[in-house]
Parts: sequence; C-alpha cells; structure tokens
Amino acid sequence: MVLLMPTCFKPEASPCSGEQTKQQPPPPPLMVFDANILSQKLDIPSQFIWPEEDKPTPDACEELPLPLVDLKAFLSGDPKSMSDVSRIVGESCERHGFFQVINHGVDSDLLADAHLCMDSFFSMSLKEKQRAQRLPGESCGYASSFTGRFSSKLPWKETLSFRFSRSPNVVHDYFLLTLGHDFRHFGDVYQRYCEAMSKLCLEIMEVLGVSLGIGRKGFRDFFEGNDSIMRLNYYPPCQRPDQTLGTGPHCDPTSLTILHQDHVGGLQVLTEGKWRTISPNPNAFVVNIGDTFMALSNGRYKSCLHRAVVNTEETRKSLAFFLCPEMEKIVRPPCGLVDEEHPRVYPDFTWSALLEFTQKHYRADTKTLDAFAEWLMKTHDQY
Repeated sequence: MVLLMPTCFKPEASPCSGEQTKQQPPPPPLMVFDANILSQKLDIPSQFIWPEEDKPTPDACEELPLPLVDLKAFLSGDPKSMSDVSRIVGESCERHGFFQVINHGVDSDLLADAHLCMDSFFSMSLKEKQRAQRLPGESCGYASSFTGRFSSKLPWKETLSFRFSRSPNVVHDYFLLTLGHDFRHFGDVYQRYCEAMSKLCLEIMEVLGVSLGIGRKGFRDFFEGNDSIMRLNYYPPCQRPDQTLGTGPHCDPTSLTILHQDHVGGLQVLTEGKWRTISPNPNAFVVNIGDTFMALSNGRYKSCLHRAVVNTEETRKSLAFFLCPEMEKIVRPPCGLVDEEHPRVYPDFTWSALLEFTQKHYRADTKTLDAFAEWLMKTHDQY
C-alpha cells in the first residue's frame, strides 16, 4: 500500500531535555542574501550563526579516505573487475555511503563548460539572478540562502536548481523560459550535462545492484525514467567561517548524489562520530547514497550525515546531480533484500510524497527518513 501525505502536516517540535526554559523569539526573517555585500562583513547576521554543537572545528580537516572506483573496469564485463568494484562499493556504502568514481566517461570539456556557466550565473547581480527566483514550496529555481524558507541556521550559499527528466530538452527549455534567449548556451550545456549524469547514475546503479546481490538490471531499470534535480552550489567567502556553515548537517532525501567539486575544499562527512573532509579531485565524482536508496536497499546501505564549510578567502562552487525515481513510482526494496533476517525497515512510499515532506513541512536533517516513515505509519494506522 502506498501512503501519501496531506499538505496539512506539520512536524512536532522536539521536546527539550532537562528543565524547560522560556524559548527566545526567533530572529526576524532575513529578506535577502546578497553575497557581494555580506561576504565582506566582519559581523554576520545572527540568522547565519549556528549552534555551538554544529559549528566547524579545526579537527574536521582530517581526510576521509574514500576508494576510487574504476567504473570502466566494472563495465568491461571482466568477472574479477566486476567483483572487486562491487565489493569495494558495498563496503563503503555499508560504512558511510560515500565513494568516488573515476574513468566515468564524462567529457572533460563538458565538465569545464558546466563550471564556466556556473561562474557566469553567480557573477550576475542579485536582481538578475532573482529572475529565476525559487517559489515557496518548490524545489527548483534560484535561492539566496533559503531566506524564504527559514529564519535561523541559514546556510551561507546561493543555489540554482532545475529539474531533469526524460521529457525532451526539459533543461534547455527551463533556461529559455526562465532567463530568456541570452541563456540558450546555459540550457544547452546543462541539458547535455544532466544527460551525462543520468547515464552515469544508471551505470552506478548496476554496480550497486551487483553489490547487493540482485544483479545489474534491477536498480537500473527502476531509475531508467528518473525525474531528477540538478543544483549549482555557490559558497561565497565569509569573514566568520567559524560561526556558520555553507550547508548544515543533513542526509540527502534523494536516491543518489553525484558531486563534482571545484578546487576549493569544504565537503565534510560524519563517520564514526567524527567530521572528516573529502578533498577535491578534478578527475573524480563524489557519490553518496541518499535516503530514498537507503529505503530501496532495505536499510543495508547508509545515507550519511554531511555538510559544507566556508572560508574567508575564496568562493567554493560545486555541481550536484540528485538522482530521483519517477514521481509516482513506488519505492520498495526488491524481494531479494527482504527475508527473516532482514525484515522491512521502511514502508512503501512515493518520491513525490517524500519530496513534498522535505520542501513544505520538514527541514532535511539526520532523521528525515525516520520522521517521514513514522508519519506514514501513523497515518496508515488512522485508516
């Protein structure tokens, strides 16, 4: 049974531990995040200051060793190469859900063009970027620090997000309709980039299928008609990088994230109770498991907590492709991953329901999928 979510749901506030104290009123909403102005300020607005337990610390600079997965070797069909690659990926996904892919087949010129277009977009004035302003409750468009959604713990960043699907030229058309014909080149570049990312994701799904013992086709077929999200991330310099975060601690609610970092580091992952850094590698994509695939794997592979930090000197940029199933496809683990030793962990759901949950009712954090699943089960019990 697929359980869908009404739009009236609001998550309950977490109970306070210890003695109850009178809550302080939240800071007034910040109307806009203008990177050109705020990146020079010594005193950052209070809305960007994060709680002490979340603030970055110097010890997080320790490198997280990630395997370099040779995708070409796996796709060669050589039995030993396939076995070695799938074993390495499986071990990483059971520990923290992160690995890197090399020999991925993505054209280097296309990758360079995608970064250049990102530079061009975020170098525009705030007024120009706001032509693509993200609407409340939507997952696509331009967002300056998500000031329209949150009033505290704001991320120190700007983003541009847009949808990718099997519909012809959907990305190309987005740029033409949203920003006009002057952005035709942007549309061409990101249409081709998203197509390359979708192809890469499907190949990685073959690896994940073999690593979980269900074969190459199962997950690939499930995501063949994916309805995914592409995001350009821009983290300007900050004069108080010890007080804020570029992206707060969260697990991706999507299925798979394919990230390409520029030369400026900032990605950190929480593993074994400690924050560690993933340094940029221009020849590799960082891949991580999201909540939706954790549900598809019946909890065997981990959607791990991660964040992005900022610095005082240099802007950091990254390209993120979030693989998602078709909106109304039922997310349910294959039969081979459910047995007496591995009972069902999460109920059936659709990606559209989880997406709405994260965009309108719940700020993605460490427990997004658990909170969503708990609500689904409560709703089912009522009927």
